[in-house]
Amino acid sequence: MRTKKTTTTRTRTTKTVIIKRRGSGSLTACLAILAFAAMARPQAAEKPQATNQPQTTEKQTAEKKRKGEKPYALIFGTAYGPDDRPLYGVKITIRPQAKKHPSWDLMSDHRGEFAQRVPPGPGDYLIHGEAEYAPLGDDGKVQLSKKKRLKGDAKVHVESEERLDISVHLTE
Repeated sequence: MRTKKTTTTRTRTTKTVIIKRRGSGSLTACLAILAFAAMARPQAAEKPQATNQPQTTEKQTAEKKRKGEKPYALIFGTAYGPDDRPLYGVKITIRPQAKKHPSWDLMSDHRGEFAQRVPPGPGDYLIHGEAEYAPLGDDGKVQLSKKKRLKGDAKVHVESEERLDISVHLTE
C-alpha cells in the first residue's frame, strides 16, 4: 500500500514523498503461534514410563538446578516492642552458641522482620536484639524525654536445611 505525503520546506518548494506501508502480518504471527503450540503440546500417543523407574519430582528437579548453590537453613524472625507491635530498625545479632562474638549483624525492616541464612546441620544459635524506643504521647508525638533502651534474646536450634520462624520480644 502506498501513501502520498506532501511536505513544504522553507523555500516554499513542494516535495512529494511516497511512503510504503507493510501489511500488519497478523496472519503470519497467528500461524507461528499455532505451530509453536502444536509442538509444545505433549503427544497423546507417547507411552507412560515403566513402573520400575523412579519418577522425578519437582523438588528433585529444583535441587538439580541449584547444584552450584550451597545448602542452608533460614532463620526468619520478627522483632516486637513492649506494646507487642513490630519495631523498625532493631539491631539484630546472630551467633552460634559456642562462639562469643556475633557472626551476623542485621537490622529489622519496616515490618520488624529480619532473615539470615545459616549453615545447615545440627546447631544452636543465639539471637539478640537491641533498640531505642521513644513512646508516643497523647497528642501522637514522639516523647524523646522518655526514651528507653530495649533488649531481647531468643534461642534457636537448627536440625538441617529448614526455615525457622521466631519472634524476639524486646523489653526494658
